[in-house]
Amino acid sequence: MFARYAFAPNQLGYCGPADAGALLEGRTGVRFRALAKQFEGAWPQLRVIADATGTSDPLDREVVEAYWVGNRLLDRAGASDDGLPHHSFQVFCHYPWAGLLHDERRTEHALQVLDQCRIRWGKVISAAGGRVVVESRPLVWDGTSLALGLPGRDTATLGLGSVELIEPLHPGDWVSLHWGWVCDRLSPAQLVALRHYSAYHLELVNQRLGGRAGMSGPSIP
Repeated sequence: MFARYAFAPNQLGYCGPADAGALLEGRTGVRFRALAKQFEGAWPQLRVIADATGTSDPLDREVVEAYWVGNRLLDRAGASDDGLPHHSFQVFCHYPWAGLLHDERRTEHALQVLDQCRIRWGKVISAAGGRVVVESRPLVWDGTSLALGLPGRDTATLGLGSVELIEPLHPGDWVSLHWGWVCDRLSPAQLVALRHYSAYHLELVNQRLGGRAGMSGPSIP
């Protein structure tokens, strides 16, 4: 699960070890743990969740799910006033991109990075040849606050060569996306959790930016 979510930004050179292929080749054991520790954003947050919940392994599946998607462990793993150890906190409140939105020279690029770096959710329209067409809501910026815009369609990558990160998808499936890659098929509970924790940190960053809550607008059923 960690590899599925971490591979895309690693492949682009944004975080993690220099050899992105190694992340997929050895997804268990001592070597994989050493690779995971090189993700300077994710690994400390996994440690926070594990320590706060009495979980011995930061790569325990429920801990990993808590960080990337969200689950009950987060309720015991952080002070809500300062944000929770969820990837959306890293993206919206820790990384510098939200602070660049007010700079008109950097707004477009900052918004693109924020939208691609967050874990998005989308509904599968079609899937073929390692590519998936999804319907999702992009981040939009009105000069004051961030929000989710109208639903639109885009194309994401399902795998690399002969390696696909998840099992075949079908129209109507809900999936998570990171930097243009499909990471996982989302259960109804996971979809609710990802929306919830993303909304929380979107509201938090809007408070810091001086704007309003950011999950307004029409919803996708």
